[in-house]
Amino acid sequence: MASPEHEEYPSTDGVMDDAALKDAEIRDWNWAVLPKGSVSTRFAAPSGSLAMVSMGKPQNPRVVLVPGATGSKEDFAVMMPELAEAGFYVLSYDLAGQYESAGAGPENLVPPRRHYDYELFVNDFIAVLESGGVPVHVVGYSFAAIVAQIAYSKRPELFRSFTLLSCPPLTGQCFRGISRFGRFTDWANGRVGAALMIWGIRRNVNKVSPHRLRFVRNRFTFTRRQSVRDIYGLMKNVPDLREVLAAATVPKFVAVGEHDLWPLQLHRQFAQSIGARISVYRGGHSPSETSPHQFGRDLLAMYAEGS
Repeated sequence: MASPEHEEYPSTDGVMDDAALKDAEIRDWNWAVLPKGSVSTRFAAPSGSLAMVSMGKPQNPRVVLVPGATGSKEDFAVMMPELAEAGFYVLSYDLAGQYESAGAGPENLVPPRRHYDYELFVNDFIAVLESGGVPVHVVGYSFAAIVAQIAYSKRPELFRSFTLLSCPPLTGQCFRGISRFGRFTDWANGRVGAALMIWGIRRNVNKVSPHRLRFVRNRFTFTRRQSVRDIYGLMKNVPDLREVLAAATVPKFVAVGEHDLWPLQLHRQFAQSIGARISVYRGGHSPSETSPHQFGRDLLAMYAEGS
């Protein structure tokens, strides 16, 4: 496969800009409280009712922020106000089976199915995109970045740009590349893998703040274990869409934390293979939480360039 050129957004060369200063000043807060001015609604997706939050004027260009496995719309709470203030209509929703979308699942499909699969998540996502003005700026976080890739391969006309945040950079059994623990993931089935994933989050291996930890632990009282088990299995079968993404003419952006689950070398190789820009932020797997102002700054720069 050819390797299109890619570039990084300019660094500050050690000088903290306004966005970096804002990120450095972030203090612990109640993550269960959505931003002032946001609107909470329910969206009727193919798999069931999805919890959704929006900010901004509906007539503005849309930005859809999709959280990953064990996540929720609140993971973008710091970013949403600034994107809305910049003139975008910002939406986020909980994936089927996750947090306040726990009731959505394969049993609601016609005909009903037994498991959460890529088709379920992709069809829900496409329904969200089709529910308003298109094309749309899309940000897919971790597992949702895989869903966004598949959706793009099926319906590229719905995308104004796509951003892959903390996206697994490998195809097939993507966990094999995780630092230190990747070699143990081949034998773990969905039940074992999901249990380990939830155990690590509950034990705070990511060293999140007390209020954040309280929120993510409480979130598990709603999230369906079946959805996490099935997603773990799906992430051991990531489709190879690099050629499709490399041919895309919309703006493409890979965003990742410097201490992500996968080594930065793999993320850089993935970004190069699809011809995407890449930015690396301080922190781990969650730049939307730890570097939201810098990440938002770079999104707005890309959106301005593509307008």
